[in-house]
Amino acid sequence: MENATLKLRGMSCASCANSIESAILAVPGVNQGSVNYGAEQATVTYDPGQTNLGAIQSAVEAAGYTAQAIQEEDILTVEDDVERRTRNAESRDLTQKVWLGGIISVILVIGSLPMMTGLHLPLIPMWLHNAWLQAALTAPVQFWCGKSFYVNTWKAFKRHTATMDTLIALGTSAAYFYSLFVTIFPSFLMAQGLTPEVYYETAAVVITLILLGQLFENRAKGQTSAAIRKLMGLQAKTARIVRDGKEMEVTIAQVQIGDVILVRPGEKIPVDGEVVDGSSTVDEAMVTGESIAVKKQLGDEVIGATLNKTGSFKFRATRIGKDTFLAQIVKLVQQAQGSKAPIQRLADRVTGWFVPVVIAVAIATFILWYNFMGNITLALITTVGVLIIACPCALGLATPTSILVGTGKGAENGILIKGADSLELAHQIKTIILDKTGTLTQGKPTVTDFVSVGGMDASDELKLLQLAASVERNSEHPLAEAIVQYAKSQEVEWAEVKGFEAIAGSGVQGVVLSHKVQIGTQRWFTDLGVDTQALAPHGDRLEALGKTVVWVLVDGAVQGIMGISDALKPSSVSAVRTLQKLGLEVVMLTGDNRSTAEAIAREVGIQRVFAEVRPDQKVAQVQAIQAEGKVVAMVGDGINDAPALAQADVGIAIGTGTDVAIAASDITLISGDLQGIVTAIELSRATMQNIRQNLFFAFIYNAAGIPIAAGILFPIFGWLLSPIIAGGAMALSSFSVVTNALRLRNFQPKALIR
Repeated sequence: MENATLKLRGMSCASCANSIESAILAVPGVNQGSVNYGAEQATVTYDPGQTNLGAIQSAVEAAGYTAQAIQEEDILTVEDDVERRTRNAESRDLTQKVWLGGIISVILVIGSLPMMTGLHLPLIPMWLHNAWLQAALTAPVQFWCGKSFYVNTWKAFKRHTATMDTLIALGTSAAYFYSLFVTIFPSFLMAQGLTPEVYYETAAVVITLILLGQLFENRAKGQTSAAIRKLMGLQAKTARIVRDGKEMEVTIAQVQIGDVILVRPGEKIPVDGEVVDGSSTVDEAMVTGESIAVKKQLGDEVIGATLNKTGSFKFRATRIGKDTFLAQIVKLVQQAQGSKAPIQRLADRVTGWFVPVVIAVAIATFILWYNFMGNITLALITTVGVLIIACPCALGLATPTSILVGTGKGAENGILIKGADSLELAHQIKTIILDKTGTLTQGKPTVTDFVSVGGMDASDELKLLQLAASVERNSEHPLAEAIVQYAKSQEVEWAEVKGFEAIAGSGVQGVVLSHKVQIGTQRWFTDLGVDTQALAPHGDRLEALGKTVVWVLVDGAVQGIMGISDALKPSSVSAVRTLQKLGLEVVMLTGDNRSTAEAIAREVGIQRVFAEVRPDQKVAQVQAIQAEGKVVAMVGDGINDAPALAQADVGIAIGTGTDVAIAASDITLISGDLQGIVTAIELSRATMQNIRQNLFFAFIYNAAGIPIAAGILFPIFGWLLSPIIAGGAMALSSFSVVTNALRLRNFQPKALIR
């Protein structure tokens, strides 16, 4: 299966999105297809053996819309430029039509005031009352300004569907052509005992107001992708590379993998790479959200688009273009913004039958008023009002605009949210499961104690350390790294290891200098029947201090233990307190021994601890908590956390961890700071509250607006809703939903409780 993202053009409402989605899903070989009206994107999963991207684009075009594939290449430049130019062109076209429609509408309204008020207004020239003049003035508004409504209505008709454009075209056409009939055959109506009144101003003003609403909506929707544009704008435009001993300045597109690049103080780092000369501090806040500058020296990785602060250094380019860290962030945010939240399904179901029902209501309104009152003016005004006010746009925009802003705001704070479903589900979390090493702690443990069995002298201890460290050199576990670094500090020489084997959740073993060496947990050795009593008191003492104890066996006998300490992250205690203050249960899950785990738990304030849990058992622990009826989030950073991250309702990976863990997660905290967990949950809650507000206003608007437009208040108060007011209300509803969603841009993460 392959995935693709399409940029869509030509949609005018949520019904259009439903039509495109149906067209995509009808293509043989398409496994999944989702259209996001607010983001104007479609995400598609298809079998390349049965179909291709061209066939999917053709299906969209056959439905009356255009689709352009979003390429990964040049993701930081081209796509942004195309999007901006296209939206600006749409805004210019709408602005021209709004100005023309506005000027003509003012003239028509002034000319119609005597008819509206029933009064003779001497300041208004009589020639403005002329119906033929009004017909001529209205024509360019009806057929040029409103051309898109007719074009889209015809496309929908050919597909046997109806959209918002259908309602507008029917409503304004009813007002215009009825008025034209009255203008041509006034005597016919007079013979029927009816007053030959015209409603040209209604058609013109309604079209102008709707176009004005689309103009505001277009500009507001452009602001929802501000986070993407901000990320794209972070990239440096040029790089100073060193080739053949000479410095030269080239564009980013000319940088190649392996190029050595010079960065001076105050300059942006052009691409991702590894420091090969010099040192400095780098401000990575723009992509990680971490405000403290990070020291960089020989061998350290640097991220493109971050800011060099103090010193000059050279680095070798390792990732360029679409493979850079920044490009991957942009890609993930775009994917998230193009996805659908589960809460949107309700709006999709409503808009699926909304337009046909509205047309039926409009027809019934006309028949009822004309039959019971015999007043064609009353019947016409109410019918046009129903058609105009019933716009499904607000429903279609309610969810995706909030998702657009919410995921973008997350990226600004160093939080990558992979999909709208993850953002929605995060606000329902009841239990947070935290891994210990690398999540609560720094993930950079150090050996603080080395205790050998009685009778060993200094040379024997170095020999034991050589055996243990030689085996651990083959492991990627943080504890193994701590032992290797400790051995380096003691200037231990490495020995060859044969038959290396890692036992998940227990330890490692191998043959070194003809000795079988095993390093791991006391539980593992107890299961093997090894007597650990000789050093058990020392182990208990170290565990009581919150240290992890690693046991060393040589040829089946305990020879020593190491106490390894992994300092807590500065934000761990305050993050746990804040999560608990938010009403969440915080649980710690670790493969470490119970004494050490409980000591760390006490330090951070966690009451519920699962210790000595092997990697294959972590999934079962997550499932057990889920069985309690709780929505569970798992936070981890290691390869052994990946299955649990995938099992949890929401998997949150520490960005400083492994690629496997990040791939298995729903949310990634780029900086690794636990503040990100709190921010992600608060952002989810703020976004969902915003979506509910949007949906409430959209539903209430239609629930109240359609009956009022149909004249439900006329028998009681003698008052009818003017189609002009209906058009203005329709335009305002969509604009207000987008504007409300934009309030999320003001979201600020709360400070942690100290």
